[in-house]
Amino acid sequence: MKTVFGGVACIALSTAAGVFAQGSGDPDFLAALSESKNLRLMLPDYLKARAGKLLDERERTVAALTAGDLGARKKYIREKIWQAVGGEPARTPLNPRTVATIERNGYRIEKIVFESQPKFFVTANLYVPTRGAPPYPAILYPLGHESGAKSHLAWQQMLGSLAQKGFVALAWDTLGQGERVQIYDEDLGGSKVSASTTEHSMLGAQCLLTGDALARYTIWDGIRALDYLVSRQEVDAARVGCTGNSGGGTHTAYLAALDDRIQVAAPSCYITSWRKLLNTIGPQDAEQILGPFLADGLDHADFVEAFAGKPYFILSAIRDFFAIGGARETFHEAQRIYDMAGAGGKIAMFEADDGHGFTKPRRLAAYDWFSRWLKGARDESPEPFVEIATERELWCTATGQVATSLGGETVWSLNRKRATPERKDVVKRARLLSGYEPASGPVSARGFGVISRSGYSIEKMTYDPEPGITIPALLFRPEAPGKYPAVVYVNGLGKKADAAEGGPIESMVKAGNVVLAIDARGFGETRAAAPLETARAFPLWFGDYASAQTTFLAGRTLVGMRARDIVRAVDLLTTRAEVDAARVSGFGKHAGGVPMLHAAAFDSRIQEVTLDGALVSWQAVVERRLHRGIYESLVPGALKFYDLPDLAAALGRTVWVIDAADPVGQPALFDEVRKLYSGARVRWRKADGSVAAI
Repeated sequence: MKTVFGGVACIALSTAAGVFAQGSGDPDFLAALSESKNLRLMLPDYLKARAGKLLDERERTVAALTAGDLGARKKYIREKIWQAVGGEPARTPLNPRTVATIERNGYRIEKIVFESQPKFFVTANLYVPTRGAPPYPAILYPLGHESGAKSHLAWQQMLGSLAQKGFVALAWDTLGQGERVQIYDEDLGGSKVSASTTEHSMLGAQCLLTGDALARYTIWDGIRALDYLVSRQEVDAARVGCTGNSGGGTHTAYLAALDDRIQVAAPSCYITSWRKLLNTIGPQDAEQILGPFLADGLDHADFVEAFAGKPYFILSAIRDFFAIGGARETFHEAQRIYDMAGAGGKIAMFEADDGHGFTKPRRLAAYDWFSRWLKGARDESPEPFVEIATERELWCTATGQVATSLGGETVWSLNRKRATPERKDVVKRARLLSGYEPASGPVSARGFGVISRSGYSIEKMTYDPEPGITIPALLFRPEAPGKYPAVVYVNGLGKKADAAEGGPIESMVKAGNVVLAIDARGFGETRAAAPLETARAFPLWFGDYASAQTTFLAGRTLVGMRARDIVRAVDLLTTRAEVDAARVSGFGKHAGGVPMLHAAAFDSRIQEVTLDGALVSWQAVVERRLHRGIYESLVPGALKFYDLPDLAAALGRTVWVIDAADPVGQPALFDEVRKLYSGARVRWRKADGSVAAI
């Protein structure tokens, strides 16, 4: 194999207005397309339809369950959750220590540090009653994403109230919050990416590449927090409940499904249904995505049903952004399962006419629920007064940050150790992990006019790589008759980014090539608009995050789907009279590079590949702290088996790599490129233009 790396700068892009004034006008199809299809909604609608079919299948499975099936179903749910997150870490010494204590009226707050994994420090506050006789029932309290982490006003109010009501309660800083900022910047005095949810999704992409979900770390923090909680002599380990709001509700659902020591659960402002979620706000931050959850036949109701037989309380807000309709659907399904288990009286749902948060109505309902099931008595007393501490007063470290006080491991450092590709059966693994679905039979195209240029013409067309997907394309044809080599051209910025007169595609055509420039699904005209809820930071960092995460939930990837679009483009080209079917190559630019490389691996008709400004490697994503626009180019679990240079080597064909990009989109250093691709037995072009071999 020969692979050549160029030190040549990327050719400037041009999208000048009016450049297509000749002939039939602008090449975009949004106005010209006569079909009743909104291309901007095509990909989200297609993905929701695929998800819907999986959810329909799940509903049929659950409807057929009998009481005798419930034990196996619970086991299946638990196994699939652990598989989705990457497996259960090893239990290692907690090495807990109490660094200080705050005395309050009727309770004390102990400031705790423990290690959920070696040198992976967790900062926590333990609320211990000082009245009554131990051992007390206990509440595990995972936190939501509100500011202040364990010092947040609502959390302190509830934790202090629980302590005064005779419960030991443990809250800890989750990843990216409080004293556990993972991507800490000393100059900023906080996270490099601001919000904790942005940190979650930054780290989540890196975890996906190693075959994990970010929730592997957050769930394990919770399980080890529970290990610590039940180790305390003040705690009755047989009477443990779990509750939290939002991200804390998420982890209440996770932990209750996974750990039998939890006897009572009450997630707040999280439980809904995936059908409603996908039709409203879409996938949330990475800790809430357990792919391939839908492909495994699971939904929110499975968190509840894994707990069937023990008291479960769904706390909801009618005006929450987590759709109340989904929560109601989940409750009704779970009620049937609880009835089947002979525990119909142990599941309930509480709705408050308010918005997102652990507001007072839900707090009061939770106190009563936990008292009823862990103490054997109802609690309808008022919420007590709680003295609120400052964030600094609740610090467990001297500086208020593990990063600057204790150091140790981060998700980033731990995840790097898990990126160890086997580099065996690379193409087979790429096909399997990317979820590539080959097509068969002819592909038809529809024309929408021709644009005339000097020496060539541009035919506007669309083709359907599969039902529900329409790909807009521009076919550039030399004017002179003949059989020409052909290029499938995929630019992540869209088909017309390089289509201007004097641009890169024109150069190819005038050099004697037919060029088919396509908007693979999610590129160019088919780019989905970002949901309003993520309209600020998420598109900046993560691109089409919603579509990428939805494909992961369904057990597929955008890489595999776009590879299919490219292969069907080859099918289309090889039927054209002006194309020499034996001489087809691929050109992938920017985000088009990774799917182009995979398409070439899956289809040997692509004789040569050029990657221009494409991601240099997935290993670089794991090695760097930050990345931008990477989710669309991810194949979950890939770094267990192969990296992009391995796939290039496996082709056995020429691959040109021009100005490879680092994870934030800047040109990668030449020495880095050489190092990453050295194992592929490649050739590359030096800065002086000479070609050297490894």
